[in-house]
Amino acid sequence: MKIAFACDPLSGFNLKKDSTYAMMREASARGHALYAFGHADMIVRDGRVLAKASRIELTGEAGAWYRVEETAQQSLDEFDVVVERTDPPFDMEYVYATHLLELAETQGARVVNRPAAIRNHNEKLAITGFTQFTAPTLVSSDAVHLRAFHTEHRDIILKPLDGMGGMGIFRVRDDAMNLGAIIETLTDDGRRTIMAQRYIPEIASGDKRVLLIAGQVVPYCLARVPQAGEVRGNLAAGGTGIAMPLSAREREIAEVLAPVLQARGLMLVGLDVIGAHLTEINVTSPTCFQEIMQQTGCDVAAMFIDALERGEY
Repeated sequence: MKIAFACDPLSGFNLKKDSTYAMMREASARGHALYAFGHADMIVRDGRVLAKASRIELTGEAGAWYRVEETAQQSLDEFDVVVERTDPPFDMEYVYATHLLELAETQGARVVNRPAAIRNHNEKLAITGFTQFTAPTLVSSDAVHLRAFHTEHRDIILKPLDGMGGMGIFRVRDDAMNLGAIIETLTDDGRRTIMAQRYIPEIASGDKRVLLIAGQVVPYCLARVPQAGEVRGNLAAGGTGIAMPLSAREREIAEVLAPVLQARGLMLVGLDVIGAHLTEINVTSPTCFQEIMQQTGCDVAAMFIDALERGEY
């Protein structure tokens, strides 16, 4: 297969943690041809979507871990599959990229995850379609509603809808300390919609990342445990990753969502679960492949490449 990865610059990869690298390594070991390009490398010329894609070979070395064999403009339908792995922020440039990838699909390209599905599933808002699994949640830009939500629940989390890695997340306890300032800052004085959720104390045991691949549930999750004094378990915010088998509740949530999200064009999904509650549905570039593999032996990258080889996208 010719597999193209739409991803961030290869020079910035952390080989010990990067899930895209794990995918590439597994695909290369199976003899598949690897290509890489960024969103900015895509153009539309005479109605066709092309990308300046580099054919790469993995060297197996820690430093110069890849070698560029050739770089050329190619129509995206020339690849067997394009794997979208660009990290947020999900800004307008990201949105434009999904439109180009969607146009490429009409020309025969096969893209994972489907670009329209990525665009239509905001990673925070997507949980509102599965309220049987969520803690009390409010989405609003109105300070009156946000204050009332705090009055009702007394201990809440406030966060932007377009953040990643724990960015912009605040906890406001019963004393409401700085509630007004936090609301003003996050909503830009009412001009930006945010999310409020009842605080879930089980965060102390970790924010669990549960992976879904082609409608199947990966049997292990990664509990991202906050460091002392933090409410964010994100690894980017200093959390510690501990791999463990899924609990009965985590499996229940995952098995309900897996076929629904697969049918919507989302082959690879990372659910965030705290305690008994679903908190986010990650669809842009879900991670934690390597941490789970290193700690449990469960080869998540192999499961992903297996699905690509079966054409389950």
